[in-house]
Amino acid sequence: MRNVTAALIVVGMLGCCGSALANDITLPKYSADQVKDACTKAGGSFSQYAEGYGCGTDCHGKPGTDCTVDCKTGQRCTAQVIGGRRPRDIASALQLPARKH
Repeated sequence: MRNVTAALIVVGMLGCCGSALANDITLPKYSADQVKDACTKAGGSFSQYAEGYGCGTDCHGKPGTDCTVDCKTGQRCTAQVIGGRRPRDIASALQLPARKH
């Protein structure tokens, strides 16, 4: 019985907290050159494919997949970020804000 209770608690926690770990944010349309430029500045890895283009970083200035921007050709872009952030542009989507002391 303890194992069932523990499993239900874990499933409940993941269901409630999973959405707090990552957010999908809709951004304006950006060209491949704009995404590539912002990606380079953020230290990310840019990729282009048949349907669109995107960039991924570790949110700390290196390539990774913790903070990503994906754009389908001719459509608005989507950013996936960790935490409760609400970025409004590519640069803020690919990097965590600087810590305030």
